[in-house]
Amino acid sequence: MQPEQTVPRLQSTRSVSSAFTCAISLARGFEGAGSARTETAFSVTLWRRPSADPSYGRRSVRRKVPPTHARLSGQSQEEARHVAICGGGSFGSAMAFALANNGHQVVLLVRRAEVAETINKERTNPRYTALVPGFRFPKLVRATTDPEDALKGCWLCVHAVPVQASRAFLVESVRPNLAPGTPILSTSKGIEVSTGNFMYEIFDDVFGKERPVPCMFLSGPSFAHEMLADLPAAVVLASHDAAACASIAAAISSPALKVFRSSDVVGVEICGAVKNVIALAAGICEGLGLGMNATAALVTRGCSEMRRLARSFGARPVTVAGLSGVGDTFMTCFGTSSRNRTVGYRLGQGETLAHILETSSQVAEGVPTAKAVASLIERQFPHLNPMRRALKFPILLGVIDVLENRQSPREKLEEWMDRKARIED
Repeated sequence: MQPEQTVPRLQSTRSVSSAFTCAISLARGFEGAGSARTETAFSVTLWRRPSADPSYGRRSVRRKVPPTHARLSGQSQEEARHVAICGGGSFGSAMAFALANNGHQVVLLVRRAEVAETINKERTNPRYTALVPGFRFPKLVRATTDPEDALKGCWLCVHAVPVQASRAFLVESVRPNLAPGTPILSTSKGIEVSTGNFMYEIFDDVFGKERPVPCMFLSGPSFAHEMLADLPAAVVLASHDAAACASIAAAISSPALKVFRSSDVVGVEICGAVKNVIALAAGICEGLGLGMNATAALVTRGCSEMRRLARSFGARPVTVAGLSGVGDTFMTCFGTSSRNRTVGYRLGQGETLAHILETSSQVAEGVPTAKAVASLIERQFPHLNPMRRALKFPILLGVIDVLENRQSPREKLEEWMDRKARIED
């Protein structure tokens, strides 16, 4: 069945050209989704370049496609009504905006009642949307502090809670209220320090390895404030359930958000965690004023360490070289909006980690993840003594030395640069 489409009037020849490009790309995406015999119901939009007009961004174009949301979650069509997004932070807000712009009803689960009231009445989340002047949530977004209200009747649960708080949140708020079989999409990146678990392992522990619940993991270069500004981005969605992954990818894709698919869950998870540690190192390098040459070299060698660690888990090289690996690493290391890069930069400028964390308004996952990555390397390479591990992973293991005050940022950078040159690997 071919979807129906009504194209809005665009403002310029250049806009029309961009619109046709987006339409062709989207059509190809439908062909790929169709090959997996998946369907979805959503709203497609045409992207146009931001202008001085505060109403810039997408103009919705409704498409009628047979819905499969109820089939995905195992609920009746009357029961499966909306998408629940757990976490009202920057990326949770960005996902709410993206999904609502695609025509989905969204319920955003937040912690504080005043935040929910501001979202519902003023259509904004000031702490996280201030970088986008004039931003307003679509009317399809509603906020609540009640987990039952958010999760009951949802056909998809988007988990956007920091990794270190995820296990308790899933046990206390999600598991008791989520209907059996409802797909879960995680946007959290990192490793649980107390267990060394990735998010897919936390889901296994909380819901049981034999559960009939499709789990998906979203990663890639995607600053939340740029998504809120409706600027184009490309991400990757990983899952072992190919059919569910294709359907959910189609449901959240738009001309402003290209969603690729992968079955390499562990590779996407490793890259999403390790890139934050590399970003801390890149920030330190920049904070010390060592220049772009040194920063680029450090990031490139960090990607080599990422590849070495990912390979030990059986991850695919294409994943490391793709959006969740090199793509997200470059954005996180060089983007001025990166929280992890900012923490590293401030360390390089001479601030203490305690002061940085006290004065930061958002979570930098790289800080706890650095310790978890160090433990992970020790676990994956038990045959190597500490000195050999330090030779194979000088950047990933060096960051934790700085964070735990065993070396100053300058001492660690000088140590990295003093290492004997060898054949590039």
